[in-house]
Amino acid sequence: MAAQNQTIKKKPVGQMIFMGVISIALYAALLLKQDLINEYVGRGSVYAFLPIITAFLFSYVHGTFTGNFWTVLGIEAAKKKGVK
Repeated sequence: MAAQNQTIKKKPVGQMIFMGVISIALYAALLLKQDLINEYVGRGSVYAFLPIITAFLFSYVHGTFTGNFWTVLGIEAAKKKGVK
């Protein structure tokens, strides 16, 4: 009876795979187009923001993939108890 009252969480397998593919594609593009990226970054001016934007993009995509990966494996962060 108690098992019926619990909500079953669906694991984000599809989102994990999708973000994993995007992450692999980003890393492949970065490694395959190094010369072009270095050329643009070396121009300075507004192009100096490209490494910052790229770092945020990689961080978001890879972080989302990693979070979903651990969720699919069943590993969750510990819930903090209320402060007394």
